[in-house]
Amino acid sequence: MDASDAAAVVVAVASAIALVVLVWAVVSLTRTMGDLRRSVEEIRTEALPVVAELRSTVDQANAELERVDTLLGTAENVTATVDSASRLAYLAFSNPGIKALAFASGTGRAARRLRRRRAGVSRCSSGCSGSSSGPGSASGCRSG
Repeated sequence: MDASDAAAVVVAVASAIALVVLVWAVVSLTRTMGDLRRSVEEIRTEALPVVAELRSTVDQANAELERVDTLLGTAENVTATVDSASRLAYLAFSNPGIKALAFASGTGRAARRLRRRRAGVSRCSSGCSGSSSGPGSASGCRSG
């Protein structure tokens, strides 16, 4: 056996070892791919019902949000209506109310003045002749 034959044997043994390593790697990779396929299928079977339930929950939440939006719109309309009604009531009752209070106040003043004059006239009629005696008179009667 010369050197070239020895080199060929070494290359053949190294090639056989490399081939065994490659076959072992392919077998291991095939097993890993099978495990991965089973895991993906398992996740898919578990995830699909969860996604369907999630979709149902989202649909219910959307329906509730639409309902709340409708309620808020109705509340805004009621608020606007009550605001308009209170503004209208204020405008309708404030001016007549103010006039009634002013009339009552004026009537009260007039009644007090008339009472004072009548009280003054009755005092003056008992001791005065109806004419003023002057600014320094002792009787205190006023005319007019």
